[in-house]
Amino acid sequence: MKKKFLFMGLMACALIYTSSCKKEDFNERYRNPSKVTEVTVERQFTGMIYSYRQLIVPEYRNLFVTLRPTIFRYLHITGWINEQNQLLPGAAAIEDRWSRYYEGLAQYRELEHVYNNSIDVEKEEKKIFMYAAKILFYDQTQQTVDVHGDIPWSKAGMLSVNQSDYKNSYPAYDKATDIYTAMLDDLKKITDDIASIQLSESIVEKFKAQDIINGGSIGAWQKYANSLRLRILTRISASPQFSARAAQEINEIISNPTKYPVINTNEENAQLDIYNLDDNSINTKNIRDAFEASGWFANLASKKMVDMMENVSDPRLKYFFEPGTGAAGVIKGLDQSLTTAVQSDQANKGQIAIYNRSTFSRNQYFPGILFSATEANLLLAEYYLKRGNATSAKDKFETAVKESIKLYQSIRAKSNDNTVAAPKAPTTDEINAFLTKINFAGATNKLELIANQKWIHFNVLQTVQAWSEVRRLDFPKFTYVIQNSDIQKTVPVKFPLPPSESVYNTENHNAVKDQDNANTKLFWDIN
Repeated sequence: MKKKFLFMGLMACALIYTSSCKKEDFNERYRNPSKVTEVTVERQFTGMIYSYRQLIVPEYRNLFVTLRPTIFRYLHITGWINEQNQLLPGAAAIEDRWSRYYEGLAQYRELEHVYNNSIDVEKEEKKIFMYAAKILFYDQTQQTVDVHGDIPWSKAGMLSVNQSDYKNSYPAYDKATDIYTAMLDDLKKITDDIASIQLSESIVEKFKAQDIINGGSIGAWQKYANSLRLRILTRISASPQFSARAAQEINEIISNPTKYPVINTNEENAQLDIYNLDDNSINTKNIRDAFEASGWFANLASKKMVDMMENVSDPRLKYFFEPGTGAAGVIKGLDQSLTTAVQSDQANKGQIAIYNRSTFSRNQYFPGILFSATEANLLLAEYYLKRGNATSAKDKFETAVKESIKLYQSIRAKSNDNTVAAPKAPTTDEINAFLTKINFAGATNKLELIANQKWIHFNVLQTVQAWSEVRRLDFPKFTYVIQNSDIQKTVPVKFPLPPSESVYNTENHNAVKDQDNANTKLFWDIN
C-alpha cells in the first residue's frame, strides 16, 4: 500500500521521511507532522523545501537514475557509449522523478491544510510563507508538466487531508493548459501583493529563520516570482491559446521593473546553498557516485558541447571539463557517430574529457540552482530580439553570458576539492574576445545563439529547463545512432507517465492514456 500511494502522490507526510537528521540541523526548522501534535505553518514551509531538495540540489538518484540515461542523452549534455534502445526512457528514471515531485506536493498540501485551518489573523500574518511556498511549488510543477504533459494536480496529495480515505483520494488528471493558467493567475496575484506586503517584526524573524532558499528576503522572493512568471510566459508565448496573454504580461513585467523586478545578477539568484557538510539532511556528498561510478562512463564530455565552446574560446570550458588521463592534455568530447567499440576503446584509454571533478562531482558545496541571472537575461534577450530591439537584445545576451561565467567561477570557488587545480580566472579582455567570436550583432540567427547559451548554461544544473527550451526553440541540433531494432527511433518529446499510474490510478489514467507516450508534444511545443 505504501508504494502504491507514493507513486500516485497521495502519501501522507508521515510516510515520506526515512532519514534522520542531527538535532542542530534540519530538525530545528522542521517537525515531521507524524511525530508532533502541533504542526506550524513556518516549519511545514521548510519541510516542503526539504522534500523538493532532491530535485534542486545535485543528487545521486536524480542525476544517475533519471537524467543520465534520458535527458543527458537527448541533449548531448554528456557523452555516452551507444547502445540498443538508447532513446527509450526507462521506467525507473520516470518513476523516480515522479515520486520525488509528489513527495513535495504532499508536503505542500499539508502546508495548505495547516494554513487554511489557521485563524484569520494568523493567516494574514503568515501569508508570506504561503506565497514563497507557492512560488517554489509552481516552479517544480511547471517542470513536471513540461516533462509529462497532463498530470494529477489539483486533487493530488489529498490522502492526509481526506483523513486516509483512499477511495476518494485517487487523483484525476488536470490538463497541462489548465495548470499553466492556474499558476499564472496565482503568480500574478502574488507578485501584485508581495510588492507592498507588510510584515510584523516577529514574522520577519520567523521567515528569515525558516527560509533556507532566500534567507528571508522578501525582495529575493519577489524577483524569483517575477522571473518565474517570465519563464512560464515565454515558454507558452508561441501557443495560440496563450500568445496574447504572454505578450501582454511580459510587457507588463519589463515595463515596470520597480513593481515587477526580476533576477539580474548572480547575487540575486534563487538557489539552495550547502553550508554544513555535517548536516545529513541537505548535502551533495553523493554526487561523486553519480558521475564517477566505476565502469559507467557517466561523466564523459560530449563532442557537441566541447566543440561549440572551443570554437569561440569559451572561458567556461576548463571549469566544465578536464582532459582524459590519456588525452595528452587535450579536451576532447565523445563523438556519438562512432561505433560502440570505438567509443568504448577511447573511453577506456582515457582519451575523452570528463566533467571537471573539482567543479562538479567532488564539489560538496555545489548549490541547487532554481533561477539564475543568466536565465532571466536570456529570456529578456529573446523578448527584445522578437520585438526588433537588437541593441537591447545584444546587451541582455552579453550580460547573461558574463553572469554565467561568473556563476561557474563561483561554484568552483566553493569547492572543497582540488583534484583539478582551479583554472586561471578569465580577464576582461579574454571575455570580450569570446563575445566578439560569438558575434551576436552579426549573427544571421540570433535566436539560435540564445538557445545555444541556454543549453550550455543549464547543463547539469537545470537539465529539465534545458530540455524544455531545446524542444521549444529547436536549437541546438543533435544527431543519434539509431538501430533498426530500437523501439524508440526518435528523441522523445516528453516522458510517458510512470507505469504505476496505469496500475493503481487506472480509471483516471484511462482518460489520458491516448497521450501517454513519448511522442505526443506538449501544447507549447509547436515547431
